[in-house]
Amino acid sequence: MEPSAQDSGDLRRRILDTARCLLVADGYKRLSMRKIARAIGYSATSIYLHFESKDALVHALIEEGMERLYGAFRRVWAAHPDDPYARLEALCRCYVDFGLEHPEYYEIMYLLHPEQMARFPAEKYRRARRNLELLVETLAEGAERGVFVPEDPLRAASAIWASLHGVVSLLLSRRVDVRVEPRQLVDATIRQVLRGYAVTPLDVDLPASG
Repeated sequence: MEPSAQDSGDLRRRILDTARCLLVADGYKRLSMRKIARAIGYSATSIYLHFESKDALVHALIEEGMERLYGAFRRVWAAHPDDPYARLEALCRCYVDFGLEHPEYYEIMYLLHPEQMARFPAEKYRRARRNLELLVETLAEGAERGVFVPEDPLRAASAIWASLHGVVSLLLSRRVDVRVEPRQLVDATIRQVLRGYAVTPLDVDLPASG
């Protein structure tokens, strides 16, 4: 008896969720299709019906995380369609919140770099790059409107991304000095980003997070 489309979809979801947990807990080297199969009570053959290899499965997890972040970014854009300054602040906070609220996805997306893993497919990379492009477009629009200091938007967006990634990575690994309150660190980082690119930096004053 062939599995129904719903059963097949449910199994794929279980495979992804189980692989995500095992990957973060045990690392790439110790992850195997057989181990995933045992964890969900299916044969390894069932896993290969959905993913041709371990790398294809990991790539699917990376892509899924990127799509979730993109969806969050698009909601931010919709909330601030005509205000690049407010949008940039909201995008920065959205990025940090995503990383802290979805640590397993974040680790797989940005902290997993096994040398032996197959290269992330070009078409998937282009889709993932849309997240950065939303920052680029926001900075370019702000520069055109005189809100941000003119600078190469891609370079500026990459620098902002690096700053935010640093904060998320430190917080997830618990490497922040105990005297520094996490949300205050996040606020200080975003404030620094805005002051670095705003035309009138002295006017930048973000309210502290609750």
